[in-house]
Amino acid sequence: MIRGFSGHWLGAALCTLSLFGCKKSPAPAPAPEASTAAARAPSAVPAPSAAPEKPAESPPMNVILLTIDSLRTDVPWLGYSRPNAPNLTKLAERSVVYSHMYSASSYTAKSVATMLTGRYASTLYRDGYFFTKYAAANTFFTEVLSERNIATTGWHAHMYFGRGKGLEQGFGTWELVPGISFDAQTDKSITSEKTTKLGIKLLGDPRNTGRQFFAWTHYMDPHDEYHQHPESPVFGKKARDRYDSEIWHADYWIGKLLEFAEQQPWWKDTVVIVTADHGEAFGEHGMYKHAFELWENLVRVPLLVAGGDIKPARIDLRRSHVDLAPTILELMKVPAPAGFQGASWVPELRGATPEPREPILVELSEDSHNPPRRALILGKYKLIAFGKTRFELYDIEADPSESKNLAKEQPAELERMKKALEERYASLPVVEPYGGAKLKEGGTARGPVGPAKK
Repeated sequence: MIRGFSGHWLGAALCTLSLFGCKKSPAPAPAPEASTAAARAPSAVPAPSAAPEKPAESPPMNVILLTIDSLRTDVPWLGYSRPNAPNLTKLAERSVVYSHMYSASSYTAKSVATMLTGRYASTLYRDGYFFTKYAAANTFFTEVLSERNIATTGWHAHMYFGRGKGLEQGFGTWELVPGISFDAQTDKSITSEKTTKLGIKLLGDPRNTGRQFFAWTHYMDPHDEYHQHPESPVFGKKARDRYDSEIWHADYWIGKLLEFAEQQPWWKDTVVIVTADHGEAFGEHGMYKHAFELWENLVRVPLLVAGGDIKPARIDLRRSHVDLAPTILELMKVPAPAGFQGASWVPELRGATPEPREPILVELSEDSHNPPRRALILGKYKLIAFGKTRFELYDIEADPSESKNLAKEQPAELERMKKALEERYASLPVVEPYGGAKLKEGGTARGPVGPAKK
């Protein structure tokens, strides 16, 4: 979910509007005996036309957010050849599919905080440790929901979520699956079955779903360690093959959770969002697992939205998880708090023409183990800032694997992208981490725990 180590799009969806011209038939000539009278008669006043019907307004929805750890874009509905996620592939058929979704970071502690706040981690009050803690001074959208008596439920399968790190802010119910222990280096547990069974218990409790609700769970499989699961197809014996078995296993139990949910009275008023916190590396750029860098395979993730009046569609424009919180609040008809750094997708989810939202920003705010990393995607180019002095430039349309650094070949483009990155961060209220941790590049976390008192 969190730890990695360095050793380190498909065709555009077209919305086609067909315009059918209609040839107007000439009016019939008046009967001969009536023509003179008709010429003298005053013009008839046309009857008022009926006002066009307004589309029915969508009701406030419930939202279930399902996040899957370490799930890269190698899934069937995005063109992957292996059938590693049959249940989610069926869900994709009735979803808005985002094919170019970016997580806010390559590391769980930083990416899920953005999902829950609509703000980049670097702008949140947080400590400087790898397993990041978020201060109470931050506003989580779940707090806004709770203030309106909307039920908020979370259940998780990694001890990071159970150690008072602040991610539980605003949740009325917050539970961990039983029988897990903490391991800073990996995740040895197999927890998808337990996650689904706990979810069925919690979503079956009227205290959690008897009124409007938001629910979030984070499936830990397919985080390493990668296991071959006995019920899944055998894709091979290598780590990459066992990873696909992990995805199949998580998908199987997510299918069971959705099967339960579809039988509940609240299902018709519920939107389901499925995505991942980050991707995963299998030797690209000499790296395995995740965190520490911002390569495409680490920050491109799937995202599906289904339910209510959302019609199936495919959106190939780039989008970011920073938009997730405002989207959820609009679906739930809850006014957004000040400070969101993204914008809702609800209009395009309901059929409006999608508009570009670039530049896209991805980051790793520095902590005890992660070096400072920032990346900006604009048009076909991606700029990665490795700290303050080293920059790499890639044409991710022609070179999606980021194999050729164009920084020296295209200095003008490099400077344009550096300026765009600088301008984007100048617009963000970045804060330094707190807590005294020694940071990766030698500094110390001495930032504020909250806003300065006036």
